[in-house]
Amino acid sequence: MAVIDIVVLAGVFVVLLVIGTPISFSIGIATICTMLLSIHSLPALTTVAQRMATGLDSFALLAIPFFVLSGQLMNHGGIARRLINFAKVLVGRLPGGLAFVNIVAAMFFGAISGSAAAAAAAIGGFMVPMMKKEGYDVNFSAAVNITSSTTGLIIPPSNILIVYSLASGGVSIAALFIAGYLPGLLVGLMLMVVAGLISKKRHYPTVPKIGFIQAVKYFLDAIPSLLLIVIVIGGIIAGFFTATEASAIAVLYTLILSVLIYKEVRWKQLPSILLSTVGTTAIVMLLIGTSMSMSWIMSYENIPQNISAALIALTDSKIIILLIINLILLMVGTFMDMTPAVLIFTPIFLPVVTQLGIHPIHFGIMMVLNLCVGLCTPPVGSVLFIGCGIANCRIDKVIRPLLPLFLAMIIALMLITYIPEITMVIPRALGY
Repeated sequence: MAVIDIVVLAGVFVVLLVIGTPISFSIGIATICTMLLSIHSLPALTTVAQRMATGLDSFALLAIPFFVLSGQLMNHGGIARRLINFAKVLVGRLPGGLAFVNIVAAMFFGAISGSAAAAAAAIGGFMVPMMKKEGYDVNFSAAVNITSSTTGLIIPPSNILIVYSLASGGVSIAALFIAGYLPGLLVGLMLMVVAGLISKKRHYPTVPKIGFIQAVKYFLDAIPSLLLIVIVIGGIIAGFFTATEASAIAVLYTLILSVLIYKEVRWKQLPSILLSTVGTTAIVMLLIGTSMSMSWIMSYENIPQNISAALIALTDSKIIILLIINLILLMVGTFMDMTPAVLIFTPIFLPVVTQLGIHPIHFGIMMVLNLCVGLCTPPVGSVLFIGCGIANCRIDKVIRPLLPLFLAMIIALMLITYIPEITMVIPRALGY
């Protein structure tokens, strides 16, 4: 019977996805069908509702709407422009010019907002027209913007790392945040290497030299934005507040910054910003609720245990098992949104990697980076669609310039997978 239940769960889910059903509904309906088959009664519907409610009943999840609101305020608050100007001072004169500026600015913005979509829209809205004006190929510009925007999901604060903490049974959010810095920087560095080589080959121009006075002005303009990283992450590390409390402080700080200091968000804009935040939060929470119910039925059917046993029986090589998990997650990321993927596959693969001696923090960063690649690929790559929309270019034209950047991300993924010190050195130094 367990095999039939697995077939029903996977079959209904895949069929619903193929016909275009929203992923949260696909997950929920597939779970209900499986429960009706395995539990043999209508109380299965009640069980789904209970599991959704239980899955959302978490103090840590309160951080998500706060960080979403903080990102929305940053998106409208002129922060992107100031970070771009600061990035010009840092890397604008290097070979790669505006491509480097795009990557560094996206890393800064992502580190502040924790949103790949917000980074793609905010940074891309400025950088893509600027790069086009300087003679950069628009498809290459879009590809750089799309891939660099995902670094914000690894560099803290990151909503998806909060979701992983929930799915993993309580891995420290603070430790996950701290662990994301070096991997995020490594991804950004690899993207810069590829973008620099392509830019040099095509003789793309660098940013004109910025005078000392202007450089100081750009730096001073960016300091209030960059201070958010120090306040949020520094406060968590120092133990002044939890990650959830830090998210509320981030909202207060960005509200003051955007409305009172930069004065780029008007009071009358706040209702629309709040409404957009509610819409985004509702989608994320529905995904979390339905994914938690699917995770429960999978546990009820012993699916994670069976998969774990099968992988261990297949080979006892840590290298091969991690490679198989990476390949599976890369494929999953191409057709499944990141949030349900983390919630569904963490309970499946985490027992496997812990048996191999992999730390849950290390695996969390590895998994998130894996799924970041999926955000840039069709058919459901949300950041790909946003980046192409911002650049006003066709998806099929962007795929070719994306390929070498994908290769850079996968090389970074392999380094992070097989060199755990990249992820674990800072958490261990701080006692996690």
